[in-house]
Amino acid sequence: MLLELAQSKKILFFGGKGGVGKTTISAATALARANQGAKVLLVSTDPAHNLGHLFDRKIGSKIVSLAAGLDGMELDPEETVKVHMEEITNSLHRLMPIQLRSEVDKHMKLSKDAPGMQEAAILERIAEVVEQGVKDYDLVVFDTAPSGHTARLMVLPEMMSAWTEGLIQRREKADKFAEVVRGMGRDSSMQDKVFGDDAADSDKMRESGIRKILNRRRLRFTNLRDRLADPEQTSFVIVLAAERLPVLETIELHKQLKDGKISVDGLVVNKRSPEGEGSFLAERHALEETHLTTLTKALPSIPRQDLYLLARDIVGLPALENLAKLIENNSGD
Repeated sequence: MLLELAQSKKILFFGGKGGVGKTTISAATALARANQGAKVLLVSTDPAHNLGHLFDRKIGSKIVSLAAGLDGMELDPEETVKVHMEEITNSLHRLMPIQLRSEVDKHMKLSKDAPGMQEAAILERIAEVVEQGVKDYDLVVFDTAPSGHTARLMVLPEMMSAWTEGLIQRREKADKFAEVVRGMGRDSSMQDKVFGDDAADSDKMRESGIRKILNRRRLRFTNLRDRLADPEQTSFVIVLAAERLPVLETIELHKQLKDGKISVDGLVVNKRSPEGEGSFLAERHALEETHLTTLTKALPSIPRQDLYLLARDIVGLPALENLAKLIENNSGD
């Protein structure tokens, strides 16, 4: 199932409750696809930076090579917000009169820790990665943060597109009003005293610059929204453990993603207890089957792939290669 999805999509998201193995499964799937000769980009949006721990090496916000055909990067929320704020500040400095720069700086400093700023910055970075990634790679794989954060992030493009559209409409109304006021000034002897030709030209340039920034942002969010909602391009895989809370959280996450028009095309039950390995594991396996019956009743049409508990931790490329082979061998399940 996993390999088929990786072969047929351009963008693949992995999400689920914290601690169920999203990073491991997403990395192994990306590696399995790269082993087939595809060019794959693996991106982590989880602040915990588990991707670096998994590959047992440092992975930062710039793309690095992880294996033949596989590149990777980690989006750091704090660094992303810092760069995001610097870009906005520089744009506003160019657009606003020089005497207002201190006010711009003050406002941006206060905005840095505003609710939702981190999500907005990460979303814009994801939009950039997707926009370039689908051009440079056969597949872009996202290892996302735990369920609640991811659910909000996946529906955010729709909200940000609508919000930016509202800003553009208000900006256009303000521009028309300013033009009317300038027109009134031209018929008055106060024209030169109030506006002057240079001031009017400066205002027009500023208004044009603001509109360009807002339109560029709107286009970026709209493109991301359209890609995420396109089942031909994008799929979401939910990773879970065969336990009561992860199963219930999976059902809720599926509902939230479905409401956001995100296609969920796979369930991966990770770390299943093996059968025939003693009475304790047999009892544990039977309990897991009970919980998975609840999952199947709630989400009967979504393909599922079970991966069994391994004797050792998965750390480093050789261990990931072994898991990637398991995924390839079980791809028909």
